[in-house]
Amino acid sequence: MTFRATILTLFPDMFPGPLGLSLAGDALSKGLWALEARNIREHGLGKHRTVDDTPAGGGAGMVLRADVLAAAIDAVAPADDPRPRLLMSPRGKPLTQSRVRELAAGPGALIVCGRFEGVDERVIEGRNLEEISIGDYVLSGGEIAALALLDACVRLIPGVMGAADSGSEESFENGLLEYPHYTRPRAWESREIPEILLSGDHRKIAEWRRAQSERLTQARRPDLLNKS
Repeated sequence: MTFRATILTLFPDMFPGPLGLSLAGDALSKGLWALEARNIREHGLGKHRTVDDTPAGGGAGMVLRADVLAAAIDAVAPADDPRPRLLMSPRGKPLTQSRVRELAAGPGALIVCGRFEGVDERVIEGRNLEEISIGDYVLSGGEIAALALLDACVRLIPGVMGAADSGSEESFENGLLEYPHYTRPRAWESREIPEILLSGDHRKIAEWRRAQSERLTQARRPDLLNKS
């Protein structure tokens, strides 16, 4: 089963973007995953392919129309498509590493990239869109968020990363932030690699790394500790 991502966007030229480079790009060229970007405007209305309208009840900005977006979704993901339908949205559930792992282990995803003031609520309900946020801030559109989500997923697809355990000892995998890393030279600007990492004692190294992860998490993300 190949992980297959379909992007619905008003700016399909933004893809694959960085996903066409490095690990994700190599995996894409090898067929380890597939990516298709489709323009929502293909289903726009009238001579100008209109995709939005003014918000009901008044207010600033424009809203993506339910009928246009539903037609775009139906064209690429029929009712029997098993892939989850995601909408990148600042009001969505925060994207977590556990959700990334679930997505990476599945058949792929349909990802809708919103624009303007948002998307008509009726198409979110009518097409079962799962709203996902990558942080507590607002972007110009969902494309950058979709790139981030896909990068997080693709690197976990078997065969993409060189070492099988590369994705298992990282931030958020065990509810903690990742421990510090060091490499040569042994000393740099009067700063030395911690002696324990050069000891060859794997049990003590593991204990040190765990302690460092706990220390960093407590200092920077105590909310993660409160979840456990």
